[in-house]
Amino acid sequence: MTVTLADVAARARVSPATVSRVLNGNYPVAAATRERVLRAVDDLDYVLNGPASSLAAATSDLVGILVNDIADPFFGIMAGAAQTEIGGQEGTGRAGGEKLAVVCNTGGSPERELTYLTLLQRQRAAAVVLTGGALEDPDHIAAMTTKLAKLVDAGTRVVLCGRPPLPGSDAAVASLAFDNRGGGRRLTEHLLALGHRRIGYVAGPMERTTTRHRLEGHRAALAAAGAWDGADGAGSAGGEPDPLTVHGPYTRRSGYEATLELLRRAPDLTAVVAANDTVALGACAAVRERGLRIPEDISVAGFDDLPFSVDATPALTTVRLPLYEAGARAGRLAMGTETPPPGGIATISAELMARASTAPPRAD
Repeated sequence: MTVTLADVAARARVSPATVSRVLNGNYPVAAATRERVLRAVDDLDYVLNGPASSLAAATSDLVGILVNDIADPFFGIMAGAAQTEIGGQEGTGRAGGEKLAVVCNTGGSPERELTYLTLLQRQRAAAVVLTGGALEDPDHIAAMTTKLAKLVDAGTRVVLCGRPPLPGSDAAVASLAFDNRGGGRRLTEHLLALGHRRIGYVAGPMERTTTRHRLEGHRAALAAAGAWDGADGAGSAGGEPDPLTVHGPYTRRSGYEATLELLRRAPDLTAVVAANDTVALGACAAVRERGLRIPEDISVAGFDDLPFSVDATPALTTVRLPLYEAGARAGRLAMGTETPPPGGIATISAELMARASTAPPRAD
C-alpha cells in the first residue's frame, strides 16, 4: 500500500500543509513539529514524489555542480565541500529540505557546460554551482550570460565558485572569485626576493581566466622589479613571444614537457613557476631528469596548495587557495542559508606558502 502525505500528517498529528512545508523546506516550522514530521516520514518510509513536487513548486530538489575534471583535487575538493552543505547534516538519513547534489563533469568542454546547464534548467534545478575558471571566448560568454539569466529568471540560484563574474551578468549570480592575480604576484615576488631573475613560467591554457590572471600577477611582479620587457607571451598582440613562458593543459605531463622546453630555451634559468601544483610535479620531474637539484640548481613553485604539495620532495612552495572553504560557502549560497556578498561578488584571498622547493640563488 502506498503511503501518502495524508498518512504522514495523521501519524505526526499535523496538517498535510505542515508536512509539505517540512519536506520542501520553504517555510519556517517549529523544531519540535519538524522532528515529529520527520520521525513519521521515517516510520512510514514515505518517499516524496520529486517530479510532482517540482511541478507544483518553482524548483526541484536538484542542485547541479559543474566541474572541469572531478579527478582533479582542485575541483574535487570544492565539489565535495559544496555537496556536504547541500546534502544537509550527515547521519540523519532524512529528507527535510535538503537537496540532491549532482556533479556534472564537463571535461573542459564549453559545449558540454552549456548542455548540462540546459538539462538542469529542464529539471527545474534549485541551484547551480559552476566551479573553476571560465573560458574567454566571446561567443561562449554571450551564451553563458543568456543561459544563466534564464536560470535565475526561473528561480534557480546560480553560484560561481573560483571564477570571476561574467561581464554584464545579473547581480543575482553570486561569484566567489579567487585572487589569482594577487597570488601570482606574491609568488613571483617571493622568488625575486630570493635573488631570482631568470624565471620560467609554465602557464595553463591561454583561453582560461585562471591562466590569464595568474600570469598577469607573475608579470606584474617582474615588471615592478624591472625584470619584464612587456613581451606578450604569444606574439598575438603585436609583440614578440615570451621565451620564458610556455602554455599547456593543467596536467603533470604538460609541466614536464614545458619545463624541458624552457630549459632548452634558457639553460640559465634559476626558477620555474608552474600554473598549478599538478603541473609543478611534472616540472620537478623534468628538472631531475636533467640532472639538476631542487632548489640548489633550480627552484620550483606551484599554485593551489593541493593536499600532496606538502608531501612532495622537497615540499612544494605554492599559493594556498581555501578550496574547501570556498566550496562550502558556495553550497550554502546555493541552499540560500548564507547571505550573498555585496553586489553578488566576493574576492577570496590567496596565501603564499614558502617551502623547501625554493631558495637559491642569493648572489648579491
